[in-house]
Amino acid sequence: MADKVQFDLVSPERLLASVEATEVQIPGAEGDMTAMADHAPLITTLRPGIVRVTGGDGAGEYIVTGGFAEINATGVSVLAERAVARADVTQEDYDVMVSAAKAALKKAEDTFVNEPGPVDDAAKLLADMVALGDEIGLSASFSA
Repeated sequence: MADKVQFDLVSPERLLASVEATEVQIPGAEGDMTAMADHAPLITTLRPGIVRVTGGDGAGEYIVTGGFAEINATGVSVLAERAVARADVTQEDYDVMVSAAKAALKKAEDTFVNEPGPVDDAAKLLADMVALGDEIGLSASFSA
């Protein structure tokens, strides 16, 4: 298994994937990254995006809305706030994700008046959700 890593993807609802992988692409909060065997130890937060896994069984893609990834030389563990296999994501699922991001922005705007940090973070979350929709071919609704 020297050229492979153990990949596990867990959401609050269930274990979505547990496979040997040759590489795992992760939407890190500070930028995209690819983890492979012998990667230096790292823990990162995730932004909304697609986790892509390549292995002996082919490739898999999972939509994540946030969470954490722990990477080391032999494994990659992703603990996602919400995760769905890309093939299973519907417009309705995406609308729920965007609505949650909109609600977070509204709450931040109402709670942190004149404090840009939390509002900026919530606005970035919404922007990342919209970008994710563009990447997977779904569109966000901005009606009231």
